[in-house]
This record gives sequence, structure tokens and C-alpha cells, in this order.
Amino acid sequence: MSKNKEMKRVPLARYWTLRYLAALIIGLLVVFILSITWLRHNTMTNRVDMLEVVADEMASRITESITSEEAQPGIFRERTPLANLGINPKIYLVNATGNIISSNEPKNAPQKMNEAQPNLPAPPESLFEQTLPKTIMASKKDIIKVQLNNDSYYAVKKAINSNKKTVGYVVLLESKKNLAHVDQEYSQLAAIIIALALIGTIAIYLLSRRLSKPIKDVAQAAQQIQSGDYNVALANDVKEKEVYDLIESFRDMAARLKQLEATRTELLAGVTHELKTPVTSISGLLQAVKDGVVTGEDEKEFVKMALNETTKLKTMVGDLLAFNSFAVNAIPVHIQPYAINHYVQESVVQWLMSQPEKGVQVDVEILPEERTVQLDGVRFQQILTNLLTNAKQAMEGSGHIQLTMQDEEKDIVIFVADTGKGIPIEEQPFIFERFYRGENKKYAVRGLGLGLALSKMMAQSLQGDLQLISSTTNGTTFKITLPKVISETTE
Repeated sequence: MSKNKEMKRVPLARYWTLRYLAALIIGLLVVFILSITWLRHNTMTNRVDMLEVVADEMASRITESITSEEAQPGIFRERTPLANLGINPKIYLVNATGNIISSNEPKNAPQKMNEAQPNLPAPPESLFEQTLPKTIMASKKDIIKVQLNNDSYYAVKKAINSNKKTVGYVVLLESKKNLAHVDQEYSQLAAIIIALALIGTIAIYLLSRRLSKPIKDVAQAAQQIQSGDYNVALANDVKEKEVYDLIESFRDMAARLKQLEATRTELLAGVTHELKTPVTSISGLLQAVKDGVVTGEDEKEFVKMALNETTKLKTMVGDLLAFNSFAVNAIPVHIQPYAINHYVQESVVQWLMSQPEKGVQVDVEILPEERTVQLDGVRFQQILTNLLTNAKQAMEGSGHIQLTMQDEEKDIVIFVADTGKGIPIEEQPFIFERFYRGENKKYAVRGLGLGLALSKMMAQSLQGDLQLISSTTNGTTFKITLPKVISETTE
């Protein structure tokens, strides 16, 4: 069988309905078994208590009529409480030594079917003809559990007293099986369990379907996005917080993908234009020189202009190559120890020296104590240079840049803040996207929009990060995070 064979999938509503239903059935079966056990125990306890009440009543009646030697057959027939309970116990009237004087067994007291209680059990078969077992007679308890003919019986014994002397006993005997036997209750309990199972099944199905519907809608929306259609419509009336968060996150993702797709199309055209512009300029300048349109000093100036455009074109192509190399982890990171205070100051000085215009003031607030940090100096300098260049462009050539260094527990943090005009709030989520260029910068500064994206990738290659902290019309602040210790896996 192929390892890649697709697993059989089932709809979410059916999957959870079947599992919830199985759990419900198991639970109801457990409840049914426990209920039967409790019902049998409770029924048996109630019937034993009733046997005790009847035995006590019989003993009291016999005690009251003890002066008469006539038999009291009525005591075997007037058993309405027992008949109502659905049992027909053996009743024995015995003397003090256990000899049977009278009983309701067929040999001594033939019974007729109780017409008032036609469902009463048949008269009991004869167990004892002359005496009761010593186990019953010797016990001082009123309720005795005995084993007779491999069956468990309960015997209820009540004394008959005369002149403060026990002259005999009334003994009621019934099997544990008959005492615990119930019929109608089982039917009622089964009906209740079945009703609960049906109601539970319907409830589980409806709840599972209600829960799975928004997830199904999200799955369909994902397929819609996969086909290139980002205009998804999802319900807003979801009450479950987790499902609502899922839908909102997916809706935000769809909107972001739609925005990125539009941005990608626009930026691709922008990148094409940015690369085409220097090529066109170079071609026109060289064609003019070739055709002799310009001569002398003008010819040299045209060649110089063409070389400048070539340099710009080379820089943009280099940015593309560097970005692609970082994207596929093709550029190794060379980690060395650097005194971070000295290196940041040196990098700022080098950047200032490379700027033809001197209208930007840069202040550096270094750490109170010099710290040695493991990093790739070239990559770090590229990150810092790019942030300083962007800050200068945002200030349009004049303003103030503040570098503030902080020593944290595990990281060295560098804040780069400028007094420029800031990044519009609607553009801030996209500034680290490749080829993205803001509306203001798009027409004022030529480039591919790879600077921040490449800088962030470089910072992450150093196990650090580059983040936008804030940006308003009063200025922008970026945060560079550098770990104090870099693991060996970075190499």
C-alpha cells in the first residue's frame, strides 16, 4: 500500500456527531446500569422494611388475642401492603423453640389466587414442615439473611409476648430475588433512557452542525482565496469567542492578502520602471555621444552621467541579488566579537563622511560600560546605514537623528529615532514587505523598496530583530535587537 495514500476524510459535523453520540450512549448505559442497581437495592430495602412492619403488626394482633386458642387464619390473608408491593412471602407462626404452629405454605394453609391482586406471585412452595432453621431462631436480630437451597433469603422475625414472656414468633420469609424484582420500573427507566438518547442525539447533531458551519465557511473561503478571489464573505453573528477569533483572523488575512496582491502588482510595475529608467538614460546618453550630438566637455559630462546611472543600476541589481541570497539562506554569517559602543560610533562616522550634504545631526547615546557583542559587523553596518539613510530621506536632508543604546538582560538594544515626517499609519503594516515603497517615497527617491526588508532579514540572521516602534508626523523610531550570545548554529 502506498505511504502517500490519502486518508479518508469525513465531514466535521458527522465526525463529532458520531463521537459525541458514542460518548452519550456509553454515559447513558452507565447511568442505566447504576440506576438498575440503585433501583433493585432501594426496592429490596423498602420491601424488607414493609415485611418488618407487617410482621410487627401480626405479632401485635396475636399478642392481643393470646387468650383465645382459636387459630387466626386472617393473619395469612390480610396482607394488602405486601400485595401492593408485588410479593407473596412465606409466613410462619412458631413457638419459642421454632416449631411451626401455622403457616401459609400449601400443606398448612392452602391459598387461593388473590382476585384483588391478580399479578401477585403464586403461593410459595413448601420450605419447612415442622421447624424453622436454628440460624433464624438463634439470631437476636429482627432481620436475618440466610442461605436456603442455594438461594439468598431474608427472614423478618417478630416476637409474640405474653406476661412479659416470649411465647412464639411471627416469621416472614422471602427470597432476595423476589424482593429485588421489578418490572414496571425497568420499562419506565428504559423509556427515560431512550428518550434522553433521542433528545441527546438531536441536540448533538444540531450543536455539531452549528459549530462546524462557520469552520466549513472558512474552509470554503480558503478555497476561494486559493483560486485568486479575495472577496470572501463570512458571518459576523458568531457567539463563540474562538470561532469568532478564527473568522476575524481569516477575514483580516484575506484583506491583507488582497492588499499585498494589489501591492505586488503595483510594485512589480514600479520595479520594472526603476530598472528601466537608468537603462533608458544610459542608452540615450551614449547614443548622443555616439552620434556626435555633444562634444568636448559636454561629451565628458554625458559619459559621467551615464556612469552614474550605471552605478545606480548596479546598486539596485546588487540589492536584488543580496535579497534573494538572504531569502534562501545562501549568504553565510561570519560572527566575530565587537566592542559595540566603539563599533556603533565608527559606523555612524563612516556614514556621515559618505553623505555629500551635512544638514543632518546625529547624536549617539552609548552604553555606560563597553560591552562585547558577537555579530557580523558587515551585516550590522548595512542595517544601521540603511536606517540612517531612510531617516535622512524622511527629513528631506535636514534634521536630527538620535541613536540610543540600552543594555538589557540578554540583548543589546539600539533605538534609531528621527525628526522626519513619519510613515502614514496605513503604510506601517507593509514597510517590511519586499518591493514595498510608500506613496511619498515612491516618487521622491529612486529604489526597489528592499532596504527595510533586507535589513530585517539581516537582523534575524544575527538572531536579533528589526522593528518599527512608532511613527508619527513628528518622527519615526526603529528598534534593533542584538543578542549578547549567538548560538553556534548561526554559522
